[in-house]
Amino acid sequence: MDKIRAVIADDEPLARRGVRQLLGPHTDISVVAETRNGCETVHALRLLKPDLLFLDVQMPELDGFGVLREIGAECMPAVVFVTAHDEFAVRAFDAQALDYLVKPLEEARFAEALERTRERLRSARAIELSQKLSALLAMQEQERARQRILVPTSTGELVLEAREIEWIEAEDYYAAIYARGGRHLIRESLASLEHRLDGERFVRVHRSAIVNLDRVREVRSCGGETLLVLQDGAQVPVSRRRREQVNQRLRRPKQ
Repeated sequence: MDKIRAVIADDEPLARRGVRQLLGPHTDISVVAETRNGCETVHALRLLKPDLLFLDVQMPELDGFGVLREIGAECMPAVVFVTAHDEFAVRAFDAQALDYLVKPLEEARFAEALERTRERLRSARAIELSQKLSALLAMQEQERARQRILVPTSTGELVLEAREIEWIEAEDYYAAIYARGGRHLIRESLASLEHRLDGERFVRVHRSAIVNLDRVREVRSCGGETLLVLQDGAQVPVSRRRREQVNQRLRRPKQ
C-alpha cells in the first residue's frame, strides 16, 4: 500500500506538533501539510488531495465543520476530528468523520484511530481498483465486439472477425462483406460499418467501398485510375478525391 498522505489542521502550533510526534512511529503516514485555519485547510485539500485529514473543530475564520461544507463530503479525505471539547462528537460523526479524538491525545487511542483509517483506505482502494479493472475489462469486451460482425444465415448467425474481411461494398440498403472466400449480406449502412470498425485498419476508398488495408496485396495505376488488388484477387477502385488519403494510410507503419 502507498504511503497515507496526511494534513494536520489546527490553529495551535503545540497541537500540530503533538499530532506530528504521535505520527512519528507510523512510517506509513506522511504529513504533506500543516494548516492554521479553515481557509488554509480548504486550500491545502484542493491543492494536495490528501488521504487523511486531522481536523481541529474550533479554528479561526472557518471552523472544521465549515471546511467540510466548503469542500463537500464527496471530495473530503478520511477525517479524524481533533478537539479539546467532546460536545462536538455527535456532529462530527453526523458529518461522517472516521474518528474523533479529544485533547490531550492519548497514544493508544491515537493508534486505534490510525488503524481504523488504514482499514477504511484499504477497503476504499480495493473497491476503486476493482472498479477500474471491471471498467477496463468492459472496454476491452466492447472493443472486441466492435471488431465482430454477425451475418444472419438460414440456421442462425455467422460470426466474422474484422481481420477476416477483405472489403465491404454498399448494395442498396445492405452491405456486402467479402470474407472467407464468400459474399455475405447484412442490413447495415456503409457509414455505420465505417464508424464501428477499426479506423487504423479499414478505410473508405470510395463512396461505395471500404477496404481492409491489411488485405491489400498490390496498388495498380491503370489509365489514370488507382486499383487496390486484394489477397482474394478482388480489384477495388479508389476514387480520385480519396487517392492521397489511401496512399498515406498504406505508407503508415502498422500499429
